[in-house]
This record gives sequence, C-alpha cells and structure tokens, in this order.
Amino acid sequence: MVRFDGRSENQIRKVKITLDYTKYAEGSVLIEMGETKVLCNASVEVGTPKFRPEGSGWVTAEYAMLPRSTHTRSRRDINSLKLSGRSAEIQRLIGRTLRSVVDFEALGEHTITVDCDVIQADGGTRTASITGALVALKLATRRMVEAGLISKDPVQGYAAAISVGVVDGVPMVDLCYAEDSNATVDMNVVLNEEGNIIEIQGTGEERPFTNEEYSKMLSLARRGIKKLINAQRKALGE
Repeated sequence: MVRFDGRSENQIRKVKITLDYTKYAEGSVLIEMGETKVLCNASVEVGTPKFRPEGSGWVTAEYAMLPRSTHTRSRRDINSLKLSGRSAEIQRLIGRTLRSVVDFEALGEHTITVDCDVIQADGGTRTASITGALVALKLATRRMVEAGLISKDPVQGYAAAISVGVVDGVPMVDLCYAEDSNATVDMNVVLNEEGNIIEIQGTGEERPFTNEEYSKMLSLARRGIKKLINAQRKALGE
C-alpha cells in the first residue's frame, strides 16, 4: 500500500534531531518527524517537590501547542485560565516516560523540567515530544555530570514513542495528520530500549480492533521505535 505521503505501511517518517537548538536550557533539542516539529528544553533546578524523599530528585514535563502550529490559530491555554485536558494528559505521559528511565538517587536533590512545545503539527506530536524529550533530558544530565553537580548520569537507558493505527483496513506506523484523522484504530506506543512496554494508549475510533490487528500494530511500533532509539543514540554520539 502506498500511503498519503508515499511511504509503505511499515515506514516511519524522516527523523531529524538537532541538539542545542536554544541557547540557555541545559538540554535543548528540536525534533522533526516529517512535518511535525517539537522543541524540547530541559531545565535543571536545585531542590525537589515536598513529596519527594530526602536525597532523591524529580523529573517532570510540560506540553503545549503554539497557536499557529496547526492550519488555523488555536487559543492558548492561558486564555481559559487552565490547562486543556489534552495538554494535561500528554504532559503526564511524557513525564511518566522520562521517570521510567531515571535513577532518582543518582539525580540527587534536583528537579528537571522538560518543556515540549509543538512548533508545527502534522500528527504524532505527543510521540515526537517523548522521543525528543528523552534526548533533551540526557543532554541536561550529561552536563550536570560534567559540571560536577552529580557523580554519574541518572538516565539509565533510552525510551521512545510512536503512533500506529489502522487506516482503510491496513495497520500502519507513524501516522501523519491526514492518516490519523481517518484512522479507524489509533494507538500510541511507548517502549524502552529493551522493547519493554512503558505505556500503550489504544482506541477503536470507529470499531473495536482485533487481537491480530493489535499484534500487527505492536510489531510495527517495535520496529519503528528501534529506529527512533538509534536516531537518539546517533544524535548524542553514542
């Protein structure tokens, strides 16, 4: 099957990860997956939230879409004086993923916040945010080690995310907006470098999906995420 943008069903979009995209953040990354572009900035602060045990650090994330990241201008969350439900859901997902690979005792009493801002959206903004956020986090912790703030890198491994779905009866990976908006099944998969599951969000948009379709989508996601983790490693020179 030839897809909307000419890819095969098992082919992810072109991935580009640019390090140090902004000047001031301890870790800064621009990730591009096809036409989707997300800026991920990791900021390090001394101290942790009150609920954290003594000597243990914390990692969290925030997510937003810029008003003209889509075809028409969207309103900023601040206009409604609260975070939209979608943004809240996505930033919690990003935070959970990052925390799954962090040794908090090695991080010490530091808080790292990764801001993920969508500059341009063409499907897969939450999955691109996760993949880019991990690189920004690792840049920040690497520099903490170099500066003598911590003795070892607390990020213990890699993790990435990708979308999969069923469009016109065909399971496919890394959906662009035109495919995502027409998908009968939509799923986001987050895995670590061992291929173990961190989180799966799957929805039958128009109908339930079968075990066979689920297995096929998960297989496509595993292959796609393996390529994304290779891209993360390459960007970081590992």
